[in-house]
Amino acid sequence: MEKRIVTLGEIMLRLSTSGNSRFVQSDSFEVNYGGGEANVAVSCANYGDNACFVTKLPAHEIGQAAVNALRRYGVDTGYIARGGERVGIYYLESGSAMRPSKVIYDRAHSSISEAKVSDFDFEAIMCGADWFHWTGITPAISDQAAALVEAACKAAKKHGVTVSCDLNFRKKLWTSAKAQSIMRPLMQYVDVCIGNEEDAELCLGFKPSSDVSKGQTDAAGYKGIFKEMMETFGFKYVVSTLRESFSASHNGWKAMIYDGKEFYESRRYDINPIVDRVGGGDSFAGGLIHCLANGKSQGEALEFAVAASALKHTIPGDFNLVSESEVMALAGGDGSGRVQR
Repeated sequence: MEKRIVTLGEIMLRLSTSGNSRFVQSDSFEVNYGGGEANVAVSCANYGDNACFVTKLPAHEIGQAAVNALRRYGVDTGYIARGGERVGIYYLESGSAMRPSKVIYDRAHSSISEAKVSDFDFEAIMCGADWFHWTGITPAISDQAAALVEAACKAAKKHGVTVSCDLNFRKKLWTSAKAQSIMRPLMQYVDVCIGNEEDAELCLGFKPSSDVSKGQTDAAGYKGIFKEMMETFGFKYVVSTLRESFSASHNGWKAMIYDGKEFYESRRYDINPIVDRVGGGDSFAGGLIHCLANGKSQGEALEFAVAASALKHTIPGDFNLVSESEVMALAGGDGSGRVQR
């Protein structure tokens, strides 16, 4: 039976330069739509789950274009509220080699940032749901959006829904102090916590012993922090992606998961060249959620999630447009890239 997976957040208009062009030399932008929780919903829909994305968008045509971008891939948009003034925008300049990618936000006063709890019937939304996912980006948008997350989490818990959070700290949206004041109380509702070493430190105040910025992704450095997080918040799973950033075009990629008993470290992927890494973390979360919601073991779920995310790095745009069988083929060892005939 397909699982019903609900995500809540902001979908934005993404305006990106073509190829590796810089902002200052661009005469036009490529149009896509995306955003943390919307990306997760698309991934889950592609794997055959009943994925529902909740947000608020203006009633005008750009808002409708964002809705249509989700519908195209089978996401349930029935609970999207309409109203407000604008769709949030982000501009993306894709880096290459030693030049990093850049993101510029233009999302102040977007419809979801000014939405009220009364805009949504969270009881109806969570009734019959199996899983609810949100990211730290949503409460960072505004205090109103943080109130939405809290209301949604309370409704999810009332209906026995598993709750996952991808910490996703964004320094352009809030400070670490503000993040911790909002995020730590919200952790009481979370069953599955996803985040890298920076997210755990800046959102929750936990610091691993290894220095990942210098390419040290030894899993041993994470075991202490995982145990601390689980003891403090009572998570069922703590999960972290481990990214080795050799350049903007070349990353090493693996992950680790802990269920309170066993640590499991995934195989490592060497991703070179990267086509588009935006949405890479969301594609990881989508793969993990799909597998855990459908009863897979933590090892199976992690290998699927890492393979799914490795594939996302090869696809332009925010969405991970791969099928379950394609991910399984890579997770099973076929990373040759040979033409499938």
